[in-house]
Amino acid sequence: MAPPAPGFKLNENGVPDFDELPLRKTDPQYSAWGLYGEKDELGTLNRLTNERVAAAAKGEIKTGHRVSLNWPLDAQPETSFFQRQVFHQQLIRKDPRIVNDDVWTFNSQVSTQWDGLRHFAYQREKLFYNGVTMEDIHGVGADGKKNLVNGIHAWAEQGIVGRGILIDYHSWRLSQPTSSSAPYDSFSTLSIPLSDLLACLESQGTQVHFGDILFIRSGFMATHATKPRSAILTHQSVIPHHFGGVERSEPMLRWIWNSFSAVAGDQPSFESWPAPPEAPYALHEVLLAGWGCPIGELFDLEKLAEHCKREGRWSFFVSSEPCNVPGGVASPPNVLAIF
Repeated sequence: MAPPAPGFKLNENGVPDFDELPLRKTDPQYSAWGLYGEKDELGTLNRLTNERVAAAAKGEIKTGHRVSLNWPLDAQPETSFFQRQVFHQQLIRKDPRIVNDDVWTFNSQVSTQWDGLRHFAYQREKLFYNGVTMEDIHGVGADGKKNLVNGIHAWAEQGIVGRGILIDYHSWRLSQPTSSSAPYDSFSTLSIPLSDLLACLESQGTQVHFGDILFIRSGFMATHATKPRSAILTHQSVIPHHFGGVERSEPMLRWIWNSFSAVAGDQPSFESWPAPPEAPYALHEVLLAGWGCPIGELFDLEKLAEHCKREGRWSFFVSSEPCNVPGGVASPPNVLAIF
């Protein structure tokens, strides 16, 4: 992890205030380019210092109980959201020996995933994190080797590891009087208000620590499990797909900037999707391209929510190591919550 580059005014958490963004006024909206140097590829993961990771392990690991947050790689067996290649396993007999091999082929975002810094650019400016272009990503160097800039492999070296918190929005919403919370449907373009997320945190008694890894249980996985295959196929056939997710707003961005090193949810798109035509930005633009903040999607948070409720605490230690694929766009998270 790298310390901030000199020349920026830092607050008590060691980052510039949100109101200082963009750090260079000629850069795109809300961007933090240059904060950790021109060649940085870790973004907000720089907040996961050794000291914060050690404190998280000491404060959160009490029983050793472990919960996987990985949806099966073949959870979308025939067709997938966003028309991504589904998982296929070729099982190979190694006769005459009693031995097997297998070959896997799949899109890195067809199941639980971290979106990496090659995934989504500022659309108007056509620039990825720290000003990287599409030509950079698809280009080759003077040595003829492919350019690896902003590849997911940069996150594999030390992983995405630290204190995690779950906002069990789905359980909280169902417990509220109908009139007191906004309507929500995981399969419609409806937004989760920041005010509801904060109210859920308060009801759980969960404190946010700077550098936490955020997980939001919107209810997508719980709803998905109740839908017949025909309904899923019908939903996938409508382009663009419609999904619920967190609201895209400046207060939401401010809260994330002031709090987290990475964010994730159980839905196919962390933010409500698609963005309305009048939206000035997508959260994917600011988080990935502006800050280098990992976005996790399709995380299976059902067993985690059950265990958090039993334990009466919604914080835990997170250990996630993206696959070490040089130049990769995204990756399965290989993630555990440890209590």
